[in-house]
Amino acid sequence: MFGDGTRCVHAGEPEAGAGDPFMPGPVFAAPYHLGGADRVGEADFYGRAGNPGWRALERALGELDRGHCVLFPSGMAAIGTLLRTLLREGDTLVLPADGYYATREFVRTELSELNLRVRRLPTAGELSGEDFAGARVVLLETPSNPGLDVCDIEMVAEYAHRAGALVAVDNTTATPLGQRPLELGADVVVASDTKAVCGHSDLLLGHVSTADRETAERLNRARGLSGAVPAPFETWLAHRSLATLDLRLERQAANAAALAAALVEHPAVSGVRWPGLPSDPAHETAARQMRRWGGVLRFELPDAASVERMLERSHLVSGATSFGGVHSTADRRAQWGDPVPEGFVRFSAGCEDTEDLVADVLGALD
Repeated sequence: MFGDGTRCVHAGEPEAGAGDPFMPGPVFAAPYHLGGADRVGEADFYGRAGNPGWRALERALGELDRGHCVLFPSGMAAIGTLLRTLLREGDTLVLPADGYYATREFVRTELSELNLRVRRLPTAGELSGEDFAGARVVLLETPSNPGLDVCDIEMVAEYAHRAGALVAVDNTTATPLGQRPLELGADVVVASDTKAVCGHSDLLLGHVSTADRETAERLNRARGLSGAVPAPFETWLAHRSLATLDLRLERQAANAAALAAALVEHPAVSGVRWPGLPSDPAHETAARQMRRWGGVLRFELPDAASVERMLERSHLVSGATSFGGVHSTADRRAQWGDPVPEGFVRFSAGCEDTEDLVADVLGALD
């Protein structure tokens, strides 16, 4: 079995012939030549139904996730299509109480006509089989965004499957290299590839992977009928970026480790969380199920003004509401409505030199 770096570089590659490029360019097409009525359904015929670039990236991400992948134009499009495909009126849905706020808002507003029974459970809470009784779908997010709590995927999958529920894991924070939920018992993995997979803060994309081919076909059909399709150029850019995912994650994790260790000792900082820290409450569980650590950490400053001062004084860190990019960013999550203290910071360590980044952040805090 090849290592992560090799797999990222070669994932989804077509069979090469003399004179072929290493990776074919994007295919821009609305209609395609049909080539005869007997070929309809066997080849691409319309841009909303298929594109060679989609299939190449889907093969690549499917190889990394160990499942069948379906691409979407954003992470929320992926989650929204997944939930609409799996849920029916009156179903019970289990959500993380402390996960990404937009998912909870989507369920509350856009799925209100389904009259769902929504059960919210904390990611790091004590769980039992009773928590999943009657559920149709269980959505996990581990490590959670923005708190970075971790739950035991295998344990939750066992409880949920015993109750007859499907388990979907939002793997955005961990990335396909950091965690393989399908191998831990999950039925579906969903991610915002806008973050680490694309990694350059310049495009939106998402995907769903599942071990069940029928579920993948249902999602593919829903994507085509809803029109929630990715653009060819963005798909090509994401596939190109995937080749460096292993390298980027390695530097980001090294930066996060150094920053977390430094911030734990800083008198103005509290609440430092990063699953890679041996002292972190989530470390033991994370070490069992995660293949590598990521570049996202969190900490708290006394108030919102302290966060603003840190950003003003920093030369390398930008205020931004995303993560996983090559630039280091800090996001004060309370401004978006997350139930966190005003000085709560979700920090995304980029690919700067470790010594430079640590010195810059400490200098900005001091």
